[in-house]
Amino acid sequence: MRLHHFALAAGLLSAGLAAQAGTVTVLTSFPKELTTAYQKAFEAKNPGIKIEILNKNTVAGIAYVRELPAGQRPDIMWASAPDAFEVLARNKLLQAAPETRNPAAPAKIGNYPLNDPDGLYYGQALAGYGIEWNTRYLKANKLAAPKEWTDLVRPEYFGHIAISSPSRSGTTQLTVETILQGEGWDKGWSLLLQMMGNAAAVTDRSFAVPDGVNNGQYGIGIVIDFLALAGKYSGYPVDFTYPSMTAVVPANIALVAGAKNAGEAKTFMAYTMSAPGQQLLFEPKIARLPILPYSELKPPAGYPVPQDIAKRAKVQFDSQLSGARYPVVISLFDQMVTFRLKELKGATKAIHEAEKALIAKPNAWRRSGQAGAQPGLHAARGRREREERTIPGAVPQEPARRGSLQAALRARAVVGQQGA
Repeated sequence: MRLHHFALAAGLLSAGLAAQAGTVTVLTSFPKELTTAYQKAFEAKNPGIKIEILNKNTVAGIAYVRELPAGQRPDIMWASAPDAFEVLARNKLLQAAPETRNPAAPAKIGNYPLNDPDGLYYGQALAGYGIEWNTRYLKANKLAAPKEWTDLVRPEYFGHIAISSPSRSGTTQLTVETILQGEGWDKGWSLLLQMMGNAAAVTDRSFAVPDGVNNGQYGIGIVIDFLALAGKYSGYPVDFTYPSMTAVVPANIALVAGAKNAGEAKTFMAYTMSAPGQQLLFEPKIARLPILPYSELKPPAGYPVPQDIAKRAKVQFDSQLSGARYPVVISLFDQMVTFRLKELKGATKAIHEAEKALIAKPNAWRRSGQAGAQPGLHAARGRREREERTIPGAVPQEPARRGSLQAALRARAVVGQQGA
């Protein structure tokens, strides 16, 4: 009787292990429209393997892999942020799977390597960063479509822009890092603070920005390309542009060290980089840029060509630099923008109003020597200084911009004294 029970238990355990062996757990930050399409297509071609999707934002995904022991980790990491893979590689949490690569894919996109030089992670799709807008919203608000990051500092865009927090979104972290690398540390933060002073919201997930632009909640969104292009090709009244200060980098896929089912995981990885897997990227709800040349695929008419975008892009993205300062950048952004958005918007609105007053009454400054003007001037200066001090770690404005801000505040004080 005991022998019978033992045999039954052994059989059940064997069946459970067999079922587990046929399941691949994919940790990803990608939207369900993308992951579901790949899950269904792969399982149809490989009926003996099941794909389990574990969706987490990139920051949470890194922490999740680091916290689990070998044998309990997910099998695959699949995300947009190359510096996230640098972090995992440095912590010896990835293992090589060179047999999964597609030899038809180029070695580089522009000057950027498609795959990790050490062979631990591989480019599966390509991505650029830019500006999405709702065409109906802009028309209703009589706004021109922005083309460059610097356009977003203009006063007419105040309250119309949305971005997600880089501490909650790997794609936003890449966008912020691209601006910092393109403009330089000081000028980059100065530009970002001016842009964010015009923001209507900082969301906690990257998907919330394109969703808000698609439905007209926001007029403009700072997004990774595929989130905007998916809306455009799905019929929403939106459009998208790559600013000149952008970069084209791979979205990567990697085998996690200590994966439960490495063999089946490699099969899935290879599928995502194969021609059928790459063709899926053109689906309207996915709208990603493939790694394979278009000669190997059937792209829709007018679809963006990643090689052309890479040639125009002014930023040669440095993933090692991005990875090294990753925690500093996301922390600074949250301290200066996310947690103090109300104060930042208030200061920005005051500056816009002062600049408008200066333009409206350019001769007011000439009368600023009159008695009673100076108290208002000093008060305006004091308010600006207090506003700057509320943003810890804020980077000083570049001299030309600081001068214009101070002039605007002086104008506001003077005009205010004269009953403007």
